Amino acid sequence: MPFVAPSCRLGLGLAAVGRPGYINLGRDHDLPARRSVDALRRRSHELLDAAYAAGVRYVDVARSYGRAEEFLAAWLPGHDDVVVGSKWGYTYTAGWRVDAEVHEAKDHSPATFERQLAESRAVLGDRLDLYQIHSVTPDSPALTDRALHRLLADLAATGVTVGLSVSGPGQAEAIRAALRVEADGAPLFRTVQATWNLLERSAGPALREAHADGRRVIVKEGMANGRLAGRDAEALAAVLAEPFTDVVLSGAATVAQLTSNLRALDTPPAREPAPEAPEDYWRTRSSLAWS
Repeated sequence: MPFVAPSCRLGLGLAAVGRPGYINLGRDHDLPARRSVDALRRRSHELLDAAYAAGVRYVDVARSYGRAEEFLAAWLPGHDDVVVGSKWGYTYTAGWRVDAEVHEAKDHSPATFERQLAESRAVLGDRLDLYQIHSVTPDSPALTDRALHRLLADLAATGVTVGLSVSGPGQAEAIRAALRVEADGAPLFRTVQATWNLLERSAGPALREAHADGRRVIVKEGMANGRLAGRDAEALAAVLAEPFTDVVLSGAATVAQLTSNLRALDTPPAREPAPEAPEDYWRTRSSLAWS
């Protein structure tokens, strides 16, 4: 089915549990010492069960999140009302190792889209509701490649919503460029996923423009990859308080974290700390170690 913002505005992202290594802080305490495929499958299903019981109906994965699509697909039977979003454009290269030199490789070419769409469909079948380009920046060819736009429009014609996620200090520029992309005389990208949190608020004006133009907005990294841990409910409540937010993702790695994140639905929003300069924020993020 096409992407429709669910009644519960908190969604669950599986980036932190679909692969053994990620950049979130505190993973040594959050995950089992032996991060086998079976161990992370069990953890993913525990989180999915808890999220579903709490009313969460949107789940976000990606081709580069290790086996996240596979873990989700095994859980989906019997959960017909869950909306599934995945992403293409990064290939997972770590081989299930935390100490890999390179964890993912970025490529926004039509060939990568076609390969990864076939891979996503092989795992998720007809449960793929939203397919997003992963981490678009202003210089991404995905914003100008007409051959790619034709392929994305063909996908949209099958009923799958086409969207994109953005990343980096130029998020606002990438969002505004995406809003101008059309196919067959209509907007191509119907959803935007962006980083917005108390420390990084620079995409806010562009997200307001996207929302006013009828695009659905999904907010990721509301806790700044763990930098706002300890006040997560307030931090996520601040994201929910923004009028452009349709869904904010929880990146919880434990059920206790998810339970705490869910309190954001009934918590007054935090206003502090003050935001950082975008270049400083993204420089810090890029320095976080995979663990």
